Amino acid sequence: MPKAYRVASEAAARHLHARVPRATPDTTAGELIRSIQGHEFDATELVCICDTEGRLLGGPPLGRAIALRPEQRLGDVMLHPLASVHPDEDQERIASIPLHDRLEAVPVVDVNGFLLGIVPPAALLSILRREHVEDIHRLAGIHRETAQARHAMFAPPARRARDRLPWLLVGLVGSVAATLVMSTFEHALQTQLAIAFFVPGLVYLADAIGTQTEAVAVRGLSLSHAPLGPLLGNELRTGLLIGTVLGALVFGLVWLGFDDAKLALAVSVAVLFAGAAATSIGLVLPWGLARAGSDPALGSGPLATVIQDVLSLLIYLAVVSVLL
Repeated sequence: MPKAYRVASEAAARHLHARVPRATPDTTAGELIRSIQGHEFDATELVCICDTEGRLLGGPPLGRAIALRPEQRLGDVMLHPLASVHPDEDQERIASIPLHDRLEAVPVVDVNGFLLGIVPPAALLSILRREHVEDIHRLAGIHRETAQARHAMFAPPARRARDRLPWLLVGLVGSVAATLVMSTFEHALQTQLAIAFFVPGLVYLADAIGTQTEAVAVRGLSLSHAPLGPLLGNELRTGLLIGTVLGALVFGLVWLGFDDAKLALAVSVAVLFAGAAATSIGLVLPWGLARAGSDPALGSGPLATVIQDVLSLLIYLAVVSVLL
C-alpha cells in the first residue's frame, strides 16, 4: 500500500493489492501465460493493460485472457475504458462499481492514471458487509460514527444506553407532541369514539411507507448527488399511488366493519395523504443531511419516525374533523 494513503481507513488505498498481472496491448495470450507462470500475485481476477509508462488502459478478466488463442493480442479483447478509482476514493463508492460495470475487481490509479493495484472481490465483499452493518446501526439511530457502529455489539451496556438514549429522547418529545395533537381534537374524538380506533393502524402504515423510502434513499444518496426536485416528484407520486391502493382497501374494510361510509371515506383519505407525506419525509430528511455533508442515514430511524407519527396523526384528525 502506498505510504501516502495509509491514513484513510475507508479509502481505496486501504484495500488495494499491488501485485497483479500486468501487460501491454501488444502482449499475446501466450506471452501472458508464460509471464505469470512461476510468479505469485496478490489478486488475479483482472489483467491490467497499461502503456509502456504504466498508465492503465483497460483490461480483460484473467479467465477470458487465458482462453484466447496463444497468438491473439490482449489489446483486441480488453475492456476500454475500464472503470477505476483514486486511492482516496470512499470505499462505499468502490463497492458499487462492480455492480454497475460488471467488473470482478476495481483498478486503483493515481491522479495521472498510473496503475497502483486493484481492489479484489474478497475486499469488495468485506466492504459491502461493513457498510451494511453501519447502515443498520444508523437506521436504528444507535451510532453515527463508523468506529462506533463497528464495535456496537461489543460495547458495555452503559455505553450502549448512552448512545441510544439521545434519539429515544427525541421520540419522547414526539410522543408529547402527539398527545398535544390528540388533545387539540378532543371534541371530535368525544363526538365519535370510532375515530380513535384507527389511529394505531394509520400511524403504522405511515411508518412502514416512510421506512421503505428511507431504506432506499439512504443507500442511493450515499452514492449519488441527484437534485431534490426529480427525486421528490417521483417519491411523491409513489406515495400517492401507494396511498390510493391502501386507501381503497381501507375504505372497503371500514365500511364493512362499521357500516359508516363517511368514516370510511375519512380514514381512506387520511391514509392517502399520510402515505404521500411519509415518502416525502423519508426522502427529504436524508437528502438534506447528505447535502449538508452528514451521513444521510442520520435522517432516518427515530427522527423520521417521530416526524411521520406526528404528521400522520395531524393529517388524520384534520381530515376526520372536516369530513365528519
